[in-house]
Amino acid sequence: MKEKQFFAMLSRMKYINRWGLMRNTISENISEHSLEVAFIAHALAVIKNTRFNGNVNIERVAVLAMFHDATEILTGDLPTPVKYDNPKIKEAYKEVENDAKNRLLSFLPADLRAEYKKLFFKSEEDNELYVIVKAADRISALIKCIEEKRMGNSDFEKAELSIIDSIEKIDLPEVKCFIEEFLPAFKLTLDEQTK
Repeated sequence: MKEKQFFAMLSRMKYINRWGLMRNTISENISEHSLEVAFIAHALAVIKNTRFNGNVNIERVAVLAMFHDATEILTGDLPTPVKYDNPKIKEAYKEVENDAKNRLLSFLPADLRAEYKKLFFKSEEDNELYVIVKAADRISALIKCIEEKRMGNSDFEKAELSIIDSIEKIDLPEVKCFIEEFLPAFKLTLDEQTK
């Protein structure tokens, strides 16, 4: 039976809340976050290919984004300030994540594991795609900060500044394009967005 539990485990993504150290006006789980990251990563790949002569696999980048936080089903969402506090914690967490990836794969029948392993373990050929996924993940975090601040939650002000700083260090024209063209709409009300 264990080899038939993979999708039931993925379904548990909706129970893992993000931003555990922050007061949230609206909770966000990793299922919601992963879908948003997939939307953004897909858009970044489309922009890259359309406007900047890229040649990335748009669908693959979206699927990698869908699975990028799946290990948190087993590990929980370790807050960024803790995860990257020092090299020892960062290295230990990578090991924990790798164990979680292997454990998730064990919930699949053996004949399906190889295909899903490609979604959990980075290959050199996907390096460019993972850079896009990481950028989309940062943009999603920035959107969360914008939404929380719109609700009057000042707890996200410093997080927003830190995330903006991390995004500015990403040297991808498609990221700058997305930020300039699409991010301002997240600051609008629904009435303003639909006019």
